[in-house]
Amino acid sequence: MKWVDSRDIAIALAERHPDVDPATVRFTDLHRWVIELPGFDDDPRHSGEKILEAIQMLWIEESEE
Repeated sequence: MKWVDSRDIAIALAERHPDVDPATVRFTDLHRWVIELPGFDDDPRHSGEKILEAIQMLWIEESEE
């Protein structure tokens, strides 16, 4: 997975952290959790606030389904 795979990342986070409310996750923790995901293979420095926000919004969507 790469940073551009926002939906896949959000799904993986929802599966890995089912008891977490994604709306309360700080971007520092979100960043760390993304780079720790199995199969994530991108430069950790290539993320930014917009990317993390997109992942968080998709994760919120996933958790509401």
